[in-house]
Amino acid sequence: MNIQTQSIYHIILSTLNNENTLVKNGQRVLFKYIWEHLKNKNCELLRINGTANHLHLAVNISPIIPLDALIKDIKQSSTDFIGESHLFPAFAGWQDGYTAFTHSFKEKKELIDYIKKQEEYHQKSTFEEEISQLIKMHGLA
Repeated sequence: MNIQTQSIYHIILSTLNNENTLVKNGQRVLFKYIWEHLKNKNCELLRINGTANHLHLAVNISPIIPLDALIKDIKQSSTDFIGESHLFPAFAGWQDGYTAFTHSFKEKKELIDYIKKQEEYHQKSTFEEEISQLIKMHGLA
């Protein structure tokens, strides 16, 4: 039996208390770790980026993995990795909860571009403003 699916999610994870603990010089190492972790779960990481207090992931999720379970797993495994590697000494963990939105295949390039430009985006807007805007844009407010 052959199963073909496309489940593109935009996932946003923030650090505990939105603290700026994900310092720039270690972000690429964390991104690579999360990419490998998702690959091992048969999920396709389309793009990852973020700032010192949050991450954005565009992920095509395997149809056999519930979103909530995947996010819990990403948070736990990355927390363990950060602790073991001492990558971000001030990192105290991830904020409870998460933000996630589904996207169509037609929106894929736009989503990837948006995540790519996070540093540029946050020169003009705060994380709180961004989340509020995304929630409204997706009809949740």
